[in-house]
Amino acid sequence: FRNANYTLFTTSVTEEYMKGAHEAVRLAKEYDVICAIMKEKSPSCGSGIIHNGKFDGGLVPGFGKTAKLLIENGFEVFGESQIEKLV
Repeated sequence: FRNANYTLFTTSVTEEYMKGAHEAVRLAKEYDVICAIMKEKSPSCGSGIIHNGKFDGGLVPGFGKTAKLLIENGFEVFGESQIEKLV
């Protein structure tokens, strides 16, 4: 489960997550975005800590698919609790 995303019924949604991540990067480039504020702990948006994918409320260190791809493309990514850093 570590590098894939599944629904509660073990249907893989990794491909859809990656499509969304690539679209987010495309739009960020198109609109000259300088940073992104993402939902913390999300398997797509999480930055630094994400849900473990076991649907037990557990968390693990890591980055969500979209957050990771944005970072790899040079964008700064912040969680919603870090908004004050941008002010």
